Amino acid sequence: MNKNYDFLKYKNFFVTFSTFLTLASIILFLFKGFNFGVDFKGGTVIEIKSEKNIRVDEIRTSISKLNLNNYTVKEFGSSNEFAISLENKSNNNNFVNDIKNNLEKNLNQKISIRKVETVGPKVGSELIKSAIYALLAGFVGIFIYLWIRFEWQFSVGGIVALFHDTIITAGLFSLLGLEFDLTIVAALLTIIGYSINDTVIIYDRIRENLKKDSKTNLTVLINKSLNDTLSRTLKTSGATLLSIIAVLLFGGQVLKGFAFAITFGIIFGTYSSIYVASPVVMFFNIKRDWSEKLDNTP
Repeated sequence: MNKNYDFLKYKNFFVTFSTFLTLASIILFLFKGFNFGVDFKGGTVIEIKSEKNIRVDEIRTSISKLNLNNYTVKEFGSSNEFAISLENKSNNNNFVNDIKNNLEKNLNQKISIRKVETVGPKVGSELIKSAIYALLAGFVGIFIYLWIRFEWQFSVGGIVALFHDTIITAGLFSLLGLEFDLTIVAALLTIIGYSINDTVIIYDRIRENLKKDSKTNLTVLINKSLNDTLSRTLKTSGATLLSIIAVLLFGGQVLKGFAFAITFGIIFGTYSSIYVASPVVMFFNIKRDWSEKLDNTP
């Protein structure tokens, strides 16, 4: 790509836009919360298999007759395998058999229970804490890495961009009421790694251009760096998106939440590398005197 796009011309607008999205996501966390899955709120997951192919709505209709609260049904694997998730708020210890017998009666076919997993509320709350600690540990590790490799201004820019990507992606789950479980935490950690990789490439080019030219306006140099890395950014993001969109469309309900998070995380990560991470470096006025030897290795 030989075109020279002026990415930073509207940087103030995009910074304001990103700030609004981040604050809106935080407000959603506080007032709407998340639709936590069984992993976090506790409950039981029952994997069943039917003799013949049946639809998800047939299973939901059958289970609704048992007056169970807060349950979900997802297709698991083939068209006759399903995962039923529900909260344990009943004193009935035979609810699994009740579900099995009810399904066999209403669907007029044999239903086999393949696996039953139960998570207590206490374990769920501990998993929430562990998930938060894992995300924070990732942020701290990346911050230290950026500080050692670059300068503290780059570290701040990278972490701000990562918080931006993570919070907005999680806010989208809160807004849409999508199930939030351990697979989504794994997706957020994946997004962090992907986003910082793209940001580091841009930061490397900014540093190289600063070493070559310490007099040109900083905005011009950063804009040049963004254009230098644009082709690589679009090719990498595009190829990754094609793969993850295929999973989103054809991976089934079990992988849908994970693929959804990764899809929007890649979009936000690419956007933030240009319109969040770079403007933050400009705001803190990165040093212009780079006296160390230029690294020309590929």
